[in-house]
Amino acid sequence: MAVARQYSGTLGRVDSCQVAVFLAYAQPGAGHALVDREIYLPRCWAADPDRRRDAGVPERVKFATKPQLAAVMLERALAAGLDLSWLTGDEVYGNDPVLRARARAHRLGYVMAVSRDTRMTRPDHPHLTVTAQQIATFLPEHVWGRYSAGAGSKGPRTYDWAYVKIAESEADGSVAGHHWLLIRRSITTGELAFYRCWSPRPVALAALVRVAGARWAIEESFQQAKGQVGLDEHQVRTWRSWYRFTTLAMVAFAFLAVLSARHRPPRPTLPRPDDPIGLSVPETRRLLHWIIKPVQQSIDHALAWTAWRLRHQARARFHHYRRRTSIDLPR
Repeated sequence: MAVARQYSGTLGRVDSCQVAVFLAYAQPGAGHALVDREIYLPRCWAADPDRRRDAGVPERVKFATKPQLAAVMLERALAAGLDLSWLTGDEVYGNDPVLRARARAHRLGYVMAVSRDTRMTRPDHPHLTVTAQQIATFLPEHVWGRYSAGAGSKGPRTYDWAYVKIAESEADGSVAGHHWLLIRRSITTGELAFYRCWSPRPVALAALVRVAGARWAIEESFQQAKGQVGLDEHQVRTWRSWYRFTTLAMVAFAFLAVLSARHRPPRPTLPRPDDPIGLSVPETRRLLHWIIKPVQQSIDHALAWTAWRLRHQARARFHHYRRRTSIDLPR
């Protein structure tokens, strides 16, 4: 199964920066990388000739929303032959009917986050429109199941999940398939999250949960790309220079991700202290640094140091998993 995801980062304060939309590609058990990017040009910038000239924005570039940019990148990925099975994204994209329609037109399943006040109908009540929050409120307890949304660095990311069949809306078009509302509930706080899902064929709840969990790959991709290849360390202020720097950083990160994936053993469900742990992107970069830029210590020292770190990480993973699995025992 392959999962593609788009993301727009938010700084959380007023600052001098560029806002961009990225497309990431992930394969469970293999790895993930950023595969496409577009600058988000605010409407005020798109309509300002002086700003456009100073930043070198091409004349062909017009204002586009973040979901529209994501749709363009999705079309490029499919045209390039990228093997995609599912699409997932946050509320900015899940609330956009046009992007969801693009995915359905390509028979591409999706699990897209939506807001709690998103209105929808159930097939058993076609004349009643309710919010996602209202649907969750009246669900009986026996429909909830406890599943892991994927393996984290400190254990499985376990939540309570439920899904409900929903009716096709007018905005959803007429492409045949199956629509669901997927609901995630925190075991500790009871906080809810909602996802609008579609698939050309029936799928189990566990399959939708795995796709929803793949969204974490984008956070890991950004963290690693910033820490290992300096994705956020540019000082550029023009259109062309941003694309050049960002593209080079993405290529460098993809190179490290592929090398790491080739030396990654299968992750066990319940790891033991002596289970092998694969090379992470940071470990791969450290080894390349030793090879490309020799220092006083020998390569044997570098390999021994890496082996020690991997053993330490394996033991830490074992204890984290043992603690988390004892907490998240099924009811």
